[in-house]
Amino acid sequence: MANYIVGDIQGCFDELQLLLQKANFNKQTDTLWLAGDLVARGPKSLETLRFVKQLGNSAKVVLGNHDLHLIAVSLGIHKVKSKDKTAAIFSAPDSQELLDWLRLQPLLAEHDDFIMCHAGISPQWNLSTARTAAQEVESILQGEHWQWLIEQMYSNQPDKWSEELTGIQRYRYTINAFTRMRFCFSDGRLDMACKLPPEQMKNNTLAPWFALNARQPIEKTIIFGHWAALEGYNGSDVIGLDTGCVWGGHLTMLRWEDKTYFTQEALTTS
Repeated sequence: MANYIVGDIQGCFDELQLLLQKANFNKQTDTLWLAGDLVARGPKSLETLRFVKQLGNSAKVVLGNHDLHLIAVSLGIHKVKSKDKTAAIFSAPDSQELLDWLRLQPLLAEHDDFIMCHAGISPQWNLSTARTAAQEVESILQGEHWQWLIEQMYSNQPDKWSEELTGIQRYRYTINAFTRMRFCFSDGRLDMACKLPPEQMKNNTLAPWFALNARQPIEKTIIFGHWAALEGYNGSDVIGLDTGCVWGGHLTMLRWEDKTYFTQEALTTS
């Protein structure tokens, strides 16, 4: 029984299958953890959703920004973009079933030894706060008023956490931290503009969220995806697994028990 954790799939279904074959993944005994962004930009988002859904309890999924955007597109809040290559999902006979399943996935998944989210944990949060913030948003997405939240989630503000935040301001911050965050200012404010790798940063007012001096300690290893420009990251308590497969890089998967990494080069470039 092993736990395999994989970075952003983004519709790179064929690469995922090859990666699972390399690792001898067995859905009867193993668990596959997916760090969000199952869909968009790659050629087989529909196949990816179907595959992960049919894994049932053998898959642990967290929502990424592209997953939430897909749900927004399904409501007509945004149009389908040809570059996202997700149109097949909306014309599929099981489209609504897949979208409903996706919406019910959490922002934060937890193992005894690690936690997994798409973009990271706000440097202003301890583990208890992160759990609470995730559960607040998840309860809405899984409830009857979920459409309201999807309609209202698009904003970069507020960019700083406070326990005094309420309503949509609180939920927006939570969604942005869990699914969109990369850099932060020294006071913990989120920067939503820069997507560069840290070594190319000329602006010393920004730092990766995980490198902030004032980051609250988290008792477990944080595993995340989202930031392809990092090309993976392995810190003392933080592991990044997005290595840009959809951009011509490779797909990376970690077997937690022995810390073995498996990689699969991209078959195509989006």
